[in-house]
Amino acid sequence: MIYLLVLIGLLGCMALLDARYRLFFWARPAAAAAVMAVGLAYFLAWDVWAIAEGIFLHRDSPLMTGIMLAHQLPLEEAFFLAFLCYQTMILFTGALAWLRRREPRTAESAVGGRTTREARP
Repeated sequence: MIYLLVLIGLLGCMALLDARYRLFFWARPAAAAAVMAVGLAYFLAWDVWAIAEGIFLHRDSPLMTGIMLAHQLPLEEAFFLAFLCYQTMILFTGALAWLRRREPRTAESAVGGRTTREARP
C-alpha cells in the first residue's frame, strides 16, 4: 500500500509542476490524454510480453497492495508506468519551454521604410 501511495504522491507532484508551468495536460489536455493512453498501453503490453517470456516476475512485498491486474502484473506497475510516461512528458515539454525562453528575441522596427530585426537584451 505504501508504494501505491508514493506513486500517487509523485503523480500529484508532476501534476503540480504541469499546472504551474502549463507544460502538458494544462497546455493541451486532449493531446496529453492521448499521449498518456498510448504510452501506458505500450508499456503495459511490453510488461505483459516480458512476463510471458519469464523476464519480469512479481515478488510479494508488504509495501504493495497485493492487487493484481493480470498474472504477475501488480496494480502498482500501472501507476509506475503512468508516472514514468507523465514524468517523461513533463521533462520533454519543460525542456522545450526552457529552450524557447533562451532563444534570442527579436523586435521589428521600421527604419527608413525598411523592416529590420534587432536582438533584444
